[in-house]
Amino acid sequence: MVRVLRSVILLSTFLWSLTAPAQPPEQRTTRHLDQIRKNPSLLLAFLQEMPKGGDLHNHLAGAIYAENWIDYAVHDNLCVDRSTSNLLPPPCDESCAKYTNKPATRCAYGDQVLYNQLIDAWSMRNWTPGEGSGHDHFFATFDKFILASVNSVGDQLAEVSNRAADNRLQYLELMHTADGTQAAELGARLGWDDDFGRMRDRLLAGGLKDIVSATRSQLDRNETRQRLLLHCGTPQAEPGCQVTIRYLYQVLRGLSKPMVFAEMVLGFELAQADPRFVGLNLVMPEDWYVPMHDFDLHMKMMDALHAIYPKVHITLHAGEIAMGLVPPDGLRFHIRESVERGHAERIGHGVSVMDENDAVGLLKKMATHKVLVEVCLTSNASILGVEGADHPLPTYLKYGVPVTLATDDQGVSRSDMTHEYLRAVQSYGFSYPELKRFARQSLEHSFLAGDSLWTGDFKMAATCAGASGATDKPSAACKKLLDASDKARVQWQLEKAFAEFETKF
Repeated sequence: MVRVLRSVILLSTFLWSLTAPAQPPEQRTTRHLDQIRKNPSLLLAFLQEMPKGGDLHNHLAGAIYAENWIDYAVHDNLCVDRSTSNLLPPPCDESCAKYTNKPATRCAYGDQVLYNQLIDAWSMRNWTPGEGSGHDHFFATFDKFILASVNSVGDQLAEVSNRAADNRLQYLELMHTADGTQAAELGARLGWDDDFGRMRDRLLAGGLKDIVSATRSQLDRNETRQRLLLHCGTPQAEPGCQVTIRYLYQVLRGLSKPMVFAEMVLGFELAQADPRFVGLNLVMPEDWYVPMHDFDLHMKMMDALHAIYPKVHITLHAGEIAMGLVPPDGLRFHIRESVERGHAERIGHGVSVMDENDAVGLLKKMATHKVLVEVCLTSNASILGVEGADHPLPTYLKYGVPVTLATDDQGVSRSDMTHEYLRAVQSYGFSYPELKRFARQSLEHSFLAGDSLWTGDFKMAATCAGASGATDKPSAACKKLLDASDKARVQWQLEKAFAEFETKF
């Protein structure tokens, strides 16, 4: 009797499975993630294949892995100071003798000790908290390899675009001081003037327009080199060819007043003149003397220039500080001032938000005005020692502040976007719909030109409603939107990638 009953139950279950409605693809994928989230290897494989939208906080120089910097340095015949690991201009000691202090970088290929030394000095590899400040080690890397960056921008673009494709990203917004500090040098020559309008006029009349033109031409050459290396437009095209790239001009806020202002003006001018430059950002460590001392002045500069260039997008590093790194009063206002006076549409890092004056009021304001936070979990852990429950990511979400994940300096951190998602899932237990929201937020808050594909809560715009983005061809009206909008086109690519990904489950 028991056997008969068991057979009836099995038959009923089978028949129900034939007639029960199929679960939606997103629901099946959600269930799969829930089943594997405690298995790190399966979780990593899942996240590696998951589409991730855009990386909005990515410093080009910091995105390059140390192994590539060594190759670029060898190509330029650079030398290395064995005692400091700093690159030096030639002539070098070509003998590669162990005792020489200025060997050619190519010597590292045959000297594993030197090779390992350079990788560890130019990145966070093998650094541990007991070895001193992660903050100081991290930021010291840039001066060590910077000489290799001068002639290798096209190669760098090829590297980061291929890595983005490997991590299932559709879009990169790269921070790049694309003029090679020519504007800063012009500002230093012309000197300071308390009248911002007059100083801007002097810069434009004194050669800044020529720097704009030269920077655009140099970017043309760099992108040509990138496409050549990736074989774009040929049957051998590499995946990186499909990644859309735009640039944020990065202002070096640790420089002197006239140099910072000159770079700001160049950033606004580039964004107005060239659609590849979609905005600007202020970079360099927030806790250093000049960025702290001149913070109010920098916000005044941004406010004045925003009034002249109101359509240029702004995202600002703010709150990449923590208790003990700066005095308590230095934690109280950077994020708010960046939003209110710096006109930031996005905030990079935002780690110290709960130390701000009226932190809850600030969170509510950011939510109301849809000021997105670019969260860089690995970077925040390495530089600030802030991670897990101490990180404000869950608090931002609690108050409805839009958030996306970003890599910051993935080459220095020895990370990538997949591992940012892995850290997020393992730290906070995010569901698959929440991860999709991070990816969609990255494109919705990108500075790509054009109308969005989505309406509220990421529903398809009326012209594209009903299309999945995977197997459906866009209607004529939808195609018109996609052709007219860079943003909608990349968002469509993400939706198509999601639909294809979810069919696996």
